[in-house]
Amino acid sequence: MNKTLPSFDPRQKMLRPDFEVAHKWDTDLREVELHHHDFYEVDFLVSGDVTYVIESRVYHMQPGQMLIINPRELHQVYIRSDAAPYERYMLWIAPQLLQKLSTSQADLCRCFDMSRPNYGNLLHLPPQQKKLVPAMMESLLREQAQPGFGSELLQQNLLTELMIHINRLAEFSDTTQDGEDTVVAKVIDYINLHYPEPLSLETLAERFYVSKYHLSHEFTKQMGVGIYQYIQKKRLLIARQLMAEGQKPMEVYAPCGFGDYPAFFRAFRKVYGLSPREFVKSLKT
Repeated sequence: MNKTLPSFDPRQKMLRPDFEVAHKWDTDLREVELHHHDFYEVDFLVSGDVTYVIESRVYHMQPGQMLIINPRELHQVYIRSDAAPYERYMLWIAPQLLQKLSTSQADLCRCFDMSRPNYGNLLHLPPQQKKLVPAMMESLLREQAQPGFGSELLQQNLLTELMIHINRLAEFSDTTQDGEDTVVAKVIDYINLHYPEPLSLETLAERFYVSKYHLSHEFTKQMGVGIYQYIQKKRLLIARQLMAEGQKPMEVYAPCGFGDYPAFFRAFRKVYGLSPREFVKSLKT
């Protein structure tokens, strides 16, 4: 397998409109902050000491395991730079492409559906799949690097086959996560259900019978951001997804927990660098 040069790329935006696949090998690592994106993500770990925090779940990945991440899930990765090189395959897929490749009997988006029974992010692969999955990603990489006759069709076929394997793995994979059911996990689960409502450090600490100081300290320690910042990120994430699905900016701010449109406008522009209406317009270009 050919490895790219060790130069860590923190980019979280696709350069293509459909999908991207990459084989990365890094030793010079930087911190990856809590984030989300508008595409589905699949990560296959080859080597490295990596811990993912996805919403309220903590996963310490082992080589040969795979992660799947929905666009609505805030997540962060912690990488030990003194361990083995961080080598992985990454696949980013636009939801509209995966919907296009699906059929009425085979919804390729199903593995990312957070409402399905036993949904989890970490997939444990049988021995043969640990070899097959990276080999399929290598086939996609080769076809992208040296396209020939029917290359676009072949890439879609390879991607479809890969996603069928991933969906089958997701149906039967153990969803065990690391760590205990901490107060931070409970608070995040509560925020995910009640983000349209007024939320504050005070009300959350009172609901879960802990001091404000303890909750604030533990939350920031685990998530890398404070409770207020997390709530804001979650509300903006949902609003962004709703607008991407066709709702208008004036229709989403209140259901997403913002008291008025100016507050939503300022928060959205600060995080994404453009106004809600500019974001909607960018989807049509």
